[in-house]
Parts: sequence; structure tokens; C-alpha cells
Amino acid sequence: MEPSITRHRENVTQGQPGNGGAASGLELRDVVVDVPGAAPGPGQSTGSEAGTVRVLGPVDLMASEPTVAVIGANGSGKSTLIRLLNGLVPPAVGSVRVHGLDAVTETTAVRARTGFVFTDPLVQLVMPTAGEDVELSLRRTHRRRPERRMAAERLLQEHGLGGLGHRSIYDLSGGQRQRLALASVLATDPVLLVADEPTTLLDLDWTLEVQELLLSLPGSGRCEQIVYTTHDLDFAAQADRCLVIADGQIVHDATGPAAVQWYRTDVLARRARRDGPDAGTGRL
Repeated sequence: MEPSITRHRENVTQGQPGNGGAASGLELRDVVVDVPGAAPGPGQSTGSEAGTVRVLGPVDLMASEPTVAVIGANGSGKSTLIRLLNGLVPPAVGSVRVHGLDAVTETTAVRARTGFVFTDPLVQLVMPTAGEDVELSLRRTHRRRPERRMAAERLLQEHGLGGLGHRSIYDLSGGQRQRLALASVLATDPVLLVADEPTTLLDLDWTLEVQELLLSLPGSGRCEQIVYTTHDLDFAAQADRCLVIADGQIVHDATGPAAVQWYRTDVLARRARRDGPDAGTGRL
């Protein structure tokens, strides 16, 4: 049986502790994620314990680059990988360090420094109105209510949501909710921003606006690094580093443009082998 994707890894410069590595980036050592399951699915194996299935790993990664993209097929393990970075998913085996902190034993401290944007914004919007949700994120930096409200209004304006502060989050469009979720996360001034397909619900104009904003964040305020998953290969190609995930493993690791080119070539080659010489005409 033909493997689902070719395993390959380019020689890339990786951070080292004391030299812009673990203390100012990400360090995953022998990480494995298992979930309850009776039988492994395609590309999966039995987990570390009976009654579990492996969905990620083993993964070794050191990344200190300002922008890191993660690409791959649906179900490949992209979201699982990035959810390790703020303790949303615990490893069954191995260690995860995020900017010098252990994501398992120091979860609270990691989450205080890490902003996470979900694909579905309703997962993270917790207040009744747009303005209240942003104000909630500003409580640490703006103690007085009038100042907090003014700061929230400015943030909403910057994200194309001016005048919608009193609007119920359920009366916003999907794209408006996504921009609100991003505004609320950025209001916390995170050291690390993790985003799971952050432009999925946006139109083209706002997709480009949000992509430009995200890529400009490292070096702005406290933000040192962003990690994002995406199916937009043009967006992935703009990252300093890009990881290709398949069957729960990193199968390619290179600069953004090089990784995207490798991924395109690999997908088209597999389609041609599967469907014949007329398949994969370069539309990717």
C-alpha cells in the first residue's frame, strides 16, 4: 500500500537553548498524543495504553522563528499540535515547553502569555456583546471601567467592528465574530499567538487584512511569535518556517515557500499515481 505522504525533512536552522531557542520559542521532545479509541483509523496506530489511539507523534520540534505556519490535510494532526502549546491538549508522552515554561506543569502561566484563536469564534466569545467581550480581555491593563470601555471601542474600530460594541455576538456575521475573537485575544497582548485557521470565515478583503496583521505582530508589544494553521497556501508561504503534518507527524520542515512548494508537488504526485496521468493538472 502506498504511504499517504512522503516523509522528508530539509536541513533548517533550529533554535537552541540559550541561543534564541527554548527560552524564546517552542520545544517539543518526544511528544505523543493519545485519545480514547477502540481501533486506529487511517494513518493512526494504537496508543501508549490499552483502549487509546495515537493521533499525534512522536514529534520533536524546536522553533524560535517569529512566524510558523502548519499545513496538511484535514485530520492530519495540525490542530492537535498547536493545542499542545497552551495546554488545551496534554501529551501522553514527552514534554512541551513554551517560551521557557512547561505547558503541563505551568499551564496557568503559559496561558497567561499565550493567545489562542479558534476556527469557530463562538468557542471563545463568552460575553453577551462585542464590547463586553473585548472589555473582559482588558481588565488586567485597564482597571477603570471608563478607560476600559474607550480602549475596547478603539480595538473594535481597528478590527472593522466600529459601532458594533452593543451588538449581541449572535447577531454578528461569522466573519465579524472571527474578527471580534481576534480583537479580544490581541487585547491581552500575548507573548505567543496561536491561531487555528484564523481566516476561514472571512471575505477576501478581511482575509488579507487579518493575514497582514498577524504576520506583523512579532516584535509588536509583547508578541514574540505566532503559530498558525491554514489551508491558504499563499498565507503559509509567507511564514518564516512551515511544518507539513501528515498522519500525526511532521513530514516536512522548511521555510514557508519551500514547504508549500514541496506540499503542492507531493499532493499532485500522489493524485497522479492514484488517478492516472490526467489527474492533478496544477490547480492547487
